Order: sequence, then structure tokens, then C-alpha cells
Amino acid sequence: MAKHKIRHTYAIGDIQGCHDELQQLLERVGFDPDQDRLWLTGDLVSRGPQSAEVLRYVMSLGEAAVTVLGNHDLHLLAAAAGVKQRRLDPSLQSVLDAPDSAVLLEWLRHRPLLHREKRPNWPHEWVLVHAGLAPQWTVDEAEALAAEVENTLRGPDHNALFAEMYGDQPLVWNASLSGLDRLRFIINCMTRMRYCLPDGSLALEEKGAPGSQPQGSQPWFAHPNRRHREAGIVFGHWSTLGQVVWSSARVYGLDGGCVWGGQLIALRIEDMTLSFLPCEGHRKPG
Repeated sequence: MAKHKIRHTYAIGDIQGCHDELQQLLERVGFDPDQDRLWLTGDLVSRGPQSAEVLRYVMSLGEAAVTVLGNHDLHLLAAAAGVKQRRLDPSLQSVLDAPDSAVLLEWLRHRPLLHREKRPNWPHEWVLVHAGLAPQWTVDEAEALAAEVENTLRGPDHNALFAEMYGDQPLVWNASLSGLDRLRFIINCMTRMRYCLPDGSLALEEKGAPGSQPQGSQPWFAHPNRRHREAGIVFGHWSTLGQVVWSSARVYGLDGGCVWGGQLIALRIEDMTLSFLPCEGHRKPG
């Protein structure tokens, strides 16, 4: 990317293999990789018909694009590592079968779990994450914990992590957690979480829109003791939530459920302008 001042930063919700829709939205907002930057909330792949094409395009943008890892991205990497899958989505299988699969997967494995940035013309810093942050974490703590996972993913022991990545335990954060339990909690929080309980423990089984959850659990971003309120947070992951703009809390959810026939959403960080692309949908819920 050119070294001159960045014009616009566009954050876009979960793409999930919807390459054509991504291109249409980028054309609609006038994205120029020589002047602008693209932030993606993760889940580049799965369910949609063009997962490999999405990976190739985002990779081709180089420093003009930042994407964090989502749960479906990690699922693809685990499948490539030989972790047994009961049923692999055809869209993911198409990436594994692609002639450039090794290049795509190596690039994906080196993406961050969390991106944090502050620019002089922004009133506060921003955090980009797929699902959310535990209410107990400050931004500094979340960044450091994400780095622990990233270092393991990029190191020689990444296959061991994929083999032990699946599972809901532990459900509550404790700084004394260690080993794979610690990494699994961080991954579950940043790529799977929607709701949490008053003590900050994860309610991972709950996936519906707010109002459908059992009494006591609440969206992670509504937790009254959330310790990362000083930053703006952009996330995806939650298609039943859809677009959420909670400007007083600096929280912006951008998963419009494009692959399900919803919409692909872009947020221009500089002036908080939202843009929408209605999507025909490639899959039906359930």
C-alpha cells in the first residue's frame, strides 16, 4: 500500500465465500486500495460458493486489507491440519482442493485474532475482532491474549492447537489458566461468543437474537462491567443479531447475514457512514 495518508477505512462484516457480493459492495462505496484500507471481521470462508476467490482477493490487497480470524476460518485451518470433521462444508473443501491451497492456507494461518489501531484524526482507538471480548479484559489485555494464540498458530505447534481447539470449557476467564485451556478460552471468546452471564462466563450455546436467550445472559457488549469501553469495537459473527450500531458504547456489529440472503454491510470509520448491499443468499438457515 502507498505510504501516503489513508483516505477511508471500510469495515465489512462476514463475507463467507460471497466474493461477487463483496466486489459489488466495494464498487458501491468506491473502495480504492491505493488510498483506502479494508477491515474484515473474519469468516472469509464457508457456506458461500467462492471461498477460495475471497481468500485470493483479500490476500492480493496486501497491506490495504486487514482481516481477523473467525471461527469458520479456524475450522478450515483445522480441517487442513487433519483434524477429523464430521462433515466439511463444500465451500471449505473447494479451498482444500484448490491448486494454490497451500499458499492460501499459509496466508490465512498468519492472520491476527485481533486488530487494534489508532490514528491522529480518530477520536479514539478501534478494535477489530470476529465475535467479541470478555468483559473482564481491558484492550491491552485482549491484545496480549490474542497474541498468545497468534504466536501458537504461526509456530510449529499449530496442529496441536487445532486438535484441542474444539470444546466449550473453560467457560469463565481466569488469568491463571494455562496451556490449551487458556488458548481455547481466548479463541472461543474472540471467535464464538455472543452472550455472557453476569460473572462474565460464556453462554456459548445461545445463538439467537437478543430476547431469545435465557434470563440472566446478555449480549457480551451489554455487560455493565465491560472493561474495554474506551475503544470502538467492530465485530461480526452474529447473523441473527444483524446490524447493531450502539454509538454511545462505541460498538458496531456488521454481520448482516449476506450468505443467508441478508445484506453485506460496510462501515466507513472516518465518518461512521453505513453502506448496505442486499444479497440474494446462497444458503437457507437450518
